[in-house]
Order: sequence, then C-alpha cells, then structure tokens
Amino acid sequence: MKDIRVYKANLRQRYRGYREGLDPVEKDELDRSIFERIIRLRQFHEAPLLLTYVSTPIEVDTRRLIEYAVAQGKQVAVPRCVPDSRQMEFYRIDSISMLKPGTFGVLEPAPDPERLVTPGPGSLCVVPGLCFDEYGYRLGYGKGYYDRFLSAYAGVAVGICYAKCLRGRLFHGRYDRPVELLVTERSVRRLNLLANRKEKGER
Repeated sequence: MKDIRVYKANLRQRYRGYREGLDPVEKDELDRSIFERIIRLRQFHEAPLLLTYVSTPIEVDTRRLIEYAVAQGKQVAVPRCVPDSRQMEFYRIDSISMLKPGTFGVLEPAPDPERLVTPGPGSLCVVPGLCFDEYGYRLGYGKGYYDRFLSAYAGVAVGICYAKCLRGRLFHGRYDRPVELLVTERSVRRLNLLANRKEKGER
C-alpha cells in the first residue's frame, strides 16, 4: 500500500458520509437494536464497571446505555482527553447532565480526582469506530486516543457499529488491539483474538 494515510482518509470519508446520511428514524431503530444486544451480553451483566464513550450525532448512541447501566446500579465511567497529550482518563458519572463540552466538542466529565477510575480486568469498555473489520480491528477518527488506551487495557473491549460499517479486513499496525466482541444491529461476534495472541506468545 503506497500511502496508508490516503487509504484511511478515504475510508473515514466513506463511513462518515454513510452515518451522516442515515434517516433519524432508521438510526434510532439501529441504535436501539445495538443497545438491546449489548445489555444481553454476559460480559455486560458481569461487569461492575462500564467504560463507554459519549456518542456524538453520527455515532452509535450510547446515552441510552449510560442511563440504563446507571439505573441498574453499575459504575459508569466516560473518558476525558488529557490536555496536551493523546491520553484519556475515565471518570465515574451518575448522569449525562454532569458532562460538559470538552475536546472536539464531545461531552466530557470534570477532572474530579475522587471520580477517577483505574479500569481493572473485570470491566467492560464500549469502543467507538467509524468501521470495524471481521477480525475486530477498528478505524477510528485518527487521533489515537483509544489506540493508546486499549494497548494497556486489561478488561474486555466491545466494539459497536452499524452492519454497513463492517469490512472484511482493515489495514492495522502490529501493536493494534482488536476488540473481543463486536456488536451490530444484526449480530454479536465473539472474536477472542486477544486470548489467541496471548496463547501464541505474541505481544
């Protein structure tokens, strides 16, 4: 491949265009189907801590999931981009009303040390992506926040996207981490690639 940047830019434009063109009623139906599949996951029920992004208008909705998880008594934490870095920190919230526009206009929590969480192996992280491939690798927005976070994350990562944003294979780097679960409005894919890599002694 001559220029990976052009390849990724073209894909981002394609899948952003698809999302922006979704009819609001259709999008709500797709979002609800994905939500219902997530809350039926064993990993969701077992996880005391849910990490999730706060959705923007073109992303798979997570606000319904946040409200549901809080109502179920789970700890819910959402990310804040650390200024002057490519790092994220997750802070526990009780309501979306606690959030304010932050980096890139995305709703973020205040940096309250008492609400800062250190995600452990038992947590579940809902991961955004403009598209995913059938192996669990993702194409993000190009900033690298989730790539850095997932490289050290010890819990289970679940990617969510629309079925029309799935590809057979995406170009990925050697150290990119695939998600273990991939949820669309049509299916749940259990990939378990991280476990397979560990068994082979790969890092």
